[in-house]
Amino acid sequence: MLDIMRILLRGKIHRAVVTEADPDYVGSIIIDRSLLEDADIWPGEKVLISDVNNGARFETYVVAGEAGSGVICVNGAAARLVRVGDRLIIMAFELADAPIEPHIVLVDEHNRRTKILRSPGKG
Repeated sequence: MLDIMRILLRGKIHRAVVTEADPDYVGSIIIDRSLLEDADIWPGEKVLISDVNNGARFETYVVAGEAGSGVICVNGAAARLVRVGDRLIIMAFELADAPIEPHIVLVDEHNRRTKILRSPGKG
């Protein structure tokens, strides 16, 4: 019998604030390295982004920003889908054959971690 593979949430940064948007950059999203580590998201990894303010959704790849900087900078064409100050949900997924516990990072208005949840809805 074959195992069924499913795409599951592995890491999430919840309601991060856009600090910059640069359409002239080659592409990607720059994220504070500390948040990446907390959410178990790697530089170069594909992420799905949802803009809470306007409903836009897009995919890009991650570039690590300076640790502790709070940077959330959307680059390239996707920069036209956000505004500085918008709240984003940044999600990374994993193909797995069994349930996994995601790292869900909650942040404040300065993109500083306030809490890490190990399951949606649980503290």
